[in-house]
Amino acid sequence: MRKIFFILLAIFCLSCNSTKHAVTKSNKLNGTWIPVKEEMGGTLLPTAAFKSQQLILKDSNYIFTAESVDKGIAKYANGKMDIYGEEGVNIGKHFMAIYKYENEELTICYNLKGDGYPEAFETKPKRLLFLCTFVRSKK
Repeated sequence: MRKIFFILLAIFCLSCNSTKHAVTKSNKLNGTWIPVKEEMGGTLLPTAAFKSQQLILKDSNYIFTAESVDKGIAKYANGKMDIYGEEGVNIGKHFMAIYKYENEELTICYNLKGDGYPEAFETKPKRLLFLCTFVRSKK
């Protein structure tokens, strides 16, 4: 009986550790992000166009504030992101994106047409690609 108890205890402890690891890994993008660079159609947008924008990621939820507020679900893994609008101007829409997090910056390239993931972090060849580089808010 003691052997069974210790085996179950060991399994429980291992599952707790792997669950903690999975949650920590998926949460590295949690926080408030401020855009520092935006590009569409190969053209850099002026800073004034995005100076009041912010992206908040919390687990699988997002809130994007620009001229209005957009909320929904963001599923991300292995450099790909699926964004599902649930409130705001993008309600019912599904956007596909690629992302990378390096050097304390989050870069996301969105396919606004929603018909596939962008192939690279650039917008020149297609008009419906939107590239944004964010830094984490210090607030």
